[in-house]
Amino acid sequence: MKNLLKTACLLWGVLVLPVYAVDLPDSVRQALKRASIPETAIGVYVREVGAERPLLSVNADVSMNPASVMKIVTTYAGLEMLGPSYTWRTEVYANGNLENGRLQGDLIIKGYGDPSLNLENFWLLLRQVRQAGLKDISGDLVLDYSYYNFPAEDPGAFDGKRYKTYNVAPEALLVNYRTSMLHLFPESRRGGVRVTADPESQLLSVQNHLKLTQKKCGASGVRVNIRDGVPQQGHVTVVLDGDYSANCGQTTYYLSLHESSAYIHQLFSVLWKQLGGVFKGGVRYGTAPRTLNPMSVYHSPPLAEVIRGINKFSNNVAAKQLFLSLGETESQGGEFVSPNLARSGIRQWLFSKNMDFPELVLENGSGLSRRERISARHLNNLLNAAYFSSTMPEFMASLAVVGVDGTARKRLKKSAVAQKAHIKTGTLKDVSAIAGYVLNHKKKRYVVAFIVNHPKSGGAKTAMDALLEWLYLKT
Repeated sequence: MKNLLKTACLLWGVLVLPVYAVDLPDSVRQALKRASIPETAIGVYVREVGAERPLLSVNADVSMNPASVMKIVTTYAGLEMLGPSYTWRTEVYANGNLENGRLQGDLIIKGYGDPSLNLENFWLLLRQVRQAGLKDISGDLVLDYSYYNFPAEDPGAFDGKRYKTYNVAPEALLVNYRTSMLHLFPESRRGGVRVTADPESQLLSVQNHLKLTQKKCGASGVRVNIRDGVPQQGHVTVVLDGDYSANCGQTTYYLSLHESSAYIHQLFSVLWKQLGGVFKGGVRYGTAPRTLNPMSVYHSPPLAEVIRGINKFSNNVAAKQLFLSLGETESQGGEFVSPNLARSGIRQWLFSKNMDFPELVLENGSGLSRRERISARHLNNLLNAAYFSSTMPEFMASLAVVGVDGTARKRLKKSAVAQKAHIKTGTLKDVSAIAGYVLNHKKKRYVVAFIVNHPKSGGAKTAMDALLEWLYLKT
C-alpha cells in the first residue's frame, strides 16, 4: 500500500517527504512486553545526528528520572563551562616560621573540590610539599573546607547505606573518597581467606571469620558488620562472616568508614613518614589566613581525563564534585561555591545555547537522586549539541563503549553493534536508562535516549539493547 501511495504521489508531482517512525520497533516492544513494562512508563527519542525531526519518539516530553544518565548534563556542561584543560587546585600553607626544613607552626591544606585526589595523587601532593623544602612539622595539620558553602550532608540519606562509597558526600578536600578497601584472597592450601586493608590504618580493625568453600561463585554470601567507636571513639571494627567461594578469586569491598579529618590525618601521617618527613601533631578544621601565600599548589589531572571516570564508570562522588565546580561561573569573587550556584550556572549555560528545559530538575548532578528529572527529548538535544561542540572528542571519549569498557563492557559483546555505540547507562530502583550515540552499518550516526521509570525497570536492558541493534541495522 505504501509503494502504491508513493507511486501515485510521484505521478501527480507531489513531493514525497521521508517517513519518520513514531512507534517502537517490534523487537523493542516485544522485549518490553516480556519484562512487563508498559509503553506508558518509557521515554524514547532517537534521531540521526543533526536531523531536525526524530526517527523515533515515544513519550519524549515526559519528565522522568534518568538515574546516572544525568551525568551527561554535568560532564558536557563542565567541558563547555570550564574547558577540557580545567584543573582543580589544592593549596598548602606553612602557617608559621619555615627555616631549614622545619616548620614552627601548622601545615594547612585547602581544598577546592578536586574529585581525583586519590591515594596516588595525594602522595604526589605531599611529595611536592617535601620538594618545596619542608621536612619537620612541629604543629598540627589544619584542613580548610571553606570553599564549599552548604551544610554537611547525611551520607545515609539516599538509601540508608551510609558506609557505601557511592554515598560519600561532597567535600572541598576529599582524599581518596575516604575509602577503605578490604581485599579478599582465597588461599586453598591453608583452607582460609586472607583479608588485607588498604590503606592500612590504626583506626581500622578487621575480624575475619570467613569460611572458604568450593561452591559456585555467588552461591554463598559474605556478611559485613560494621561497628563504630569500637574499642574507642573514631575507631571502626569490620566483622566479616559467612562463606566465601574459592571460585570467586580475589574480591575487593569498598567502604567509607571514617570521618574526613580522622581519615586524612591517619593517611597524612603514614605517607609523610614514608617520604622522610617528621610529624606528630593532631588535626583540626580551620581556614587559611588571607594574608598567607601558599607554599605549594597541587593541580589535578585535566577535566577531560577526570570525566572519563565519571561517565565510563559512573562515579557518583566525582560527578557531585564536578557539579559544584560549575558554580564557579556564578560565584562572587570565587570565594566559595554551592549547589544553588551550580544550578544557576547550568541554567545560564543552557540559556546561552538557546535551550530551555522547563522540566529539568538538578539536585547534585550525579543522578544518584530521587528528585532529578529530564525528558528524553531534551537529553537527546544535549547529546546532539555535544556532537557539534568543540569539546565533542573529549565528551564522546568519556562514554562507555558497548561491549568494550566501563559500565557497558558486558553488553552486546557478541553483537554487531559492539564497539559501534558510545553510551551512558543509569540504574536506580525503579529506573533504568541509556543515552548516547550509535554508528550503524551504513556509517550513519544516531543519537539515542531511552528512559524507563517503572517497578519492573530492572528488566528493561533487553529492550534497550534491542533498540541499539535495530539502529545499527537501520538502512
